[in-house]
Amino acid sequence: MKTFEYDILSFPMTRKTSLADMQASLNMKGAEGWEVVSISSSEFANIGHTVFLKRETMPAGATA
Repeated sequence: MKTFEYDILSFPMTRKTSLADMQASLNMKGAEGWEVVSISSSEFANIGHTVFLKRETMPAGATA
């Protein structure tokens, strides 16, 4: 049975947050095996974009 771990990235709505910065962060996570499964966007309280990621975990004792 496959098992997964999850991570969450937040990108606040600021002028300093650029698409290039977001792309660089997501590319780094992708290189670590993370996959984007959902994105939530909100302008309420400058929350911005929240990205939900997952990656498959290795069973105990398994080798890559």
